[in-house]
Amino acid sequence: MPKSEIKKLTKKIVAFRDARNWKQFHNPKDMVLSLVLEAAEVAEHFQWKNAKEMQEYIKEHRNDIGEELADAFYWVLLISNDLNIDLEQAFNKKMKQNKKKYPVSKAKGRHDKYTKL
Repeated sequence: MPKSEIKKLTKKIVAFRDARNWKQFHNPKDMVLSLVLEAAEVAEHFQWKNAKEMQEYIKEHRNDIGEELADAFYWVLLISNDLNIDLEQAFNKKMKQNKKKYPVSKAKGRHDKYTKL
């Protein structure tokens, strides 16, 4: 079975971190805070913009937004690695749960929480 892309990316991240001896700073709390901060940097790109402004901004700043998303993704992968969570398995399990919570017949075209469907 071929190694998944997630596992390959995680291996790169761990090698990057370990070459710099940064694991000593990576407790779960601080890694989660780093993830939240990176997610906030993604959000900052969209703050105070209306729909039209966002469309134009995205065209001009797609690479910058991508870099911030990559930073957030880095932390997701590293946290899952250090907590020994199989991210692919967790994702697939969550998607199965979501399919049950949000069946197409009830949720299509709606943004209601599953408790309101």
